[in-house]
Amino acid sequence: MAATRDPEATRARIFEAAVAEFARHGIAGARIDRIAAQAKANKQLIYAYFGNKAELFTKVLGKAMLDLAVAVPVDPDDIENWIDRLMDYHEAHPEVLRLLFWEGLEYGSGTELPDEAERQEHYRLKVETLRDGQARGAVTDAIPPRDLLFLLIAVANWAAVVPQMKRILVGGEPADRERLRASVREAARRLVAD
Repeated sequence: MAATRDPEATRARIFEAAVAEFARHGIAGARIDRIAAQAKANKQLIYAYFGNKAELFTKVLGKAMLDLAVAVPVDPDDIENWIDRLMDYHEAHPEVLRLLFWEGLEYGSGTELPDEAERQEHYRLKVETLRDGQARGAVTDAIPPRDLLFLLIAVANWAAVVPQMKRILVGGEPADRERLRASVREAARRLVAD
């Protein structure tokens, strides 16, 4: 009896393996053969389903960003809670920031991303949410909304990007983690306060 093929399950396995591979090795260091082996899939299927390695990376990161946007929408009426949820999300999904970090290392600031227009639209919607909060007086308008979003994301995510620095500078005990989270919430609150 022949095994039945399930293209969607195969795509999902490839995608999951690609997330882990790219988060661990970046674009240049990732290997399609390792992704195929981990996913128990044929290398040719990866190319057929997702294109080349750079295209696969773009799709992986795009889905990771969409998942994040759906799970943790910007909330200008409760920035501290949004910051908490953002930090929790990145603790549970460290691969997202790793993928972004690899993208930054490999593309730099001068090279256009393959999906840059879509990514700009993704962030434009978040910026508009903050702009609306500014118009309603929920968030200060002393900082342009796009800069404010960038600063809030940086404050919330830096500890997850450089966990070794967090451990060395802030400490590695649970009490240190909670103190830092309270400090990050306070910093975010001050950034948005009138």
